Amino acid sequence: MDLLLTDLYPWIKALHVMSVIAWMAGLFYLPRLYVYHVEGYERRGVVPGSEMDLLFQRQERLLLKAIMTPAMISTWLFGLLLVFTQNVVDWTAVWPWTKGAGVIAMTWFHFWLAGQRLKLADGTNRLTGRNYRMMNELPTVLMIVIVLSVIVKF
Repeated sequence: MDLLLTDLYPWIKALHVMSVIAWMAGLFYLPRLYVYHVEGYERRGVVPGSEMDLLFQRQERLLLKAIMTPAMISTWLFGLLLVFTQNVVDWTAVWPWTKGAGVIAMTWFHFWLAGQRLKLADGTNRLTGRNYRMMNELPTVLMIVIVLSVIVKF
């Protein structure tokens, strides 16, 4: 198994990077959709159950279910394969632990976004557009931690 993972390393790494890019795109875009959705209620007269509300709900659901969740799963799958590839991770260094913490935080954020989607859909959301704008910064902070961990290997 070790030899197979070593032979496939470039492919696994490439698939991992592509998965991360797709997942990150969704993590950046979904909170922005929430901003527009909530501000539609607040400023533009969008009412729950209206055609515009249902359009936002459909876009949010499809982004989460068809793109983000499969990308998150494949990110984890290919990432774990990289972890189990011989001589890829130096567990005595700090970087794999900071990267791991960043990925776990990113996964938490993904599930938090999924919960917020349900609240928007059932009309129980209490967050404002400003709240979602602030939360929209979290993936950027996590990306910085993860990229610096992997590339600089501090």
